[in-house]
Amino acid sequence: MVDYEIRPVRPEDYAGIHALRIMPGVFESILGIPSERLQKSLDYLAGLSDNDHMFTAVTLEEGLVIGTGVLSVYSMPRKRHSGCLGLMVHRDYQQMGVGTALMNAIINLADNWLKLIRLELTVFTDNSSAIKLYSTFGFEQEGVRRLSAVKNGAYADEFLMARIRQ
Repeated sequence: MVDYEIRPVRPEDYAGIHALRIMPGVFESILGIPSERLQKSLDYLAGLSDNDHMFTAVTLEEGLVIGTGVLSVYSMPRKRHSGCLGLMVHRDYQQMGVGTALMNAIINLADNWLKLIRLELTVFTDNSSAIKLYSTFGFEQEGVRRLSAVKNGAYADEFLMARIRQ
């Protein structure tokens, strides 16, 4: 069992986030590519707006970034009740509760602070672990985006999933 904390992202997390984004066992499921440059993570963090809420999971001993979760609230006035989310977890820390902890932080923020009604995401149809995690939090499949992205040299489908808070 590893000791870690979930906290808001910090500018100095960019290198750890980049390492996750190019990590085999992670990049395939997040639409990353192995040649992605460090500058992309720097630019991404610098470009976060007031509508973007990002958490990092960081080990207490080494300060290693082992996961991230981001919730982006739609800026369009007629969609301000909705947000989309993304999650990634270090390959060596998958199936250890890190994804669940990140989802708890995102759901708490969405429900209790931002008062969002709808959360949505996409996930590759073969990513059964992520689908199970999202389902645990009340996400349901709404549709399929056929041949939506390249994964390991082939076109792959993604599920559209959403959670509606009553």
